[in-house]
Amino acid sequence: MNVNFNGFNENVTTFIADSSLTEAGVPVKITGDGTVGKCGGNEVFCGVCVGLRGGFAAVQLSGYVRMPANAKIAPGYKKLAAGSNGDIATNSNGRELLVVDSTATEIGFIL
Repeated sequence: MNVNFNGFNENVTTFIADSSLTEAGVPVKITGDGTVGKCGGNEVFCGVCVGLRGGFAAVQLSGYVRMPANAKIAPGYKKLAAGSNGDIATNSNGRELLVVDSTATEIGFIL
């Protein structure tokens, strides 16, 4: 691809990380007041954990994100949710987001 979307409209905020969140780079959901946890399969995510330290999680809530995907997803607005392995998958109950690029193993989308 000849264009780069990195940095577009990025917005990251800090949350408390619950015990289910042990790594960065996974979709997360709100699990309590000011607290996020790792999404399970087919769950709708609020953002992506981009950093984890000292019981706190840096969560990207908007902007371009590139993550593992369970299959190639066509560009355009698609309903996305967490996959079963911390990746991203299409899901009819998911959050409608703009997919801008995809391969069989990765997806780039705008939160």
